[in-house]
Amino acid sequence: MRAFEAAARHLSFQKAAAELGVTSTAISHQIRLLEECCGQALFRRRPRPLQLTSAGQDLFPVLRNGFDAFAAVLETLSASTEARSLRVTTTNAFASRWLVPRLPQWRKAHPDIPLEVIGTDKLLDLRSGEADVAIRYTRTMPADSGAQEMFRDRFFPMCSAALLAAGRPILRPGDLRQHPLIHFDWLKTDAETPTWRRWWAAARSIDSGLPEIANVWDLSFREETHAIEAILAGQGIAICSDVVLARELASGALVKAHELSLPGFGFYLVQPPDHPRQAVIARFSEWIRSAL
Repeated sequence: MRAFEAAARHLSFQKAAAELGVTSTAISHQIRLLEECCGQALFRRRPRPLQLTSAGQDLFPVLRNGFDAFAAVLETLSASTEARSLRVTTTNAFASRWLVPRLPQWRKAHPDIPLEVIGTDKLLDLRSGEADVAIRYTRTMPADSGAQEMFRDRFFPMCSAALLAAGRPILRPGDLRQHPLIHFDWLKTDAETPTWRRWWAAARSIDSGLPEIANVWDLSFREETHAIEAILAGQGIAICSDVVLARELASGALVKAHELSLPGFGFYLVQPPDHPRQAVIARFSEWIRSAL
């Protein structure tokens, strides 16, 4: 049908072949097949110049309009895809404390690509279309996952500067006990999870005078974001990520109560390998690395 439409528009097999990138023989063969399907000739080949038969005249405008309609719809779909929000899923803490405050930078750099941020501690299925790209927070990713590690954090005891100034100077890890210690639940815990219990064990390895404490913390939250709000409000000290709270540390809203830290996790950019918006995701990946 494409061969017929081009030949009918140009009234030339040679020009149709040049447009479609094939030989004149291939155009002639395709039209012969279409004529066999129709049961009648679509062109008068003799005498020259090439002319449409009455059947060809009936078929040509229908195909021409159909191809034009296809092209218009495809162009609309393509434009719609580019203008659609890029849906980014990540953890609640990273979304609220790191990504959302930096969105004005994204809008300034890429005003044509709106972002839809999906903050959740559940893993959304990218292949089923629940999101376009994910920022996963985990210790490692499978080698064959195609995930890109963007950065990796460490966990420090953090609190407001006012809280730290209100007590005695913190010279030893045990001095932190003069303030309430804040804990938040982890969805998964293992021997390397950066919790107060593990931090206290690391502190005892450098300060043998520290006692063992069954429950190191005084205040506990289910959500990490609530623990962060508590330390911002001066309610105590929590073990927090230096990446998630990079802005608060830089501004002085929060300070490190002690330099003893625990290794954290990696932030990985994950996307389906066959995603149709690879170029947009690549721009997002470049931006997020530069925004750290």
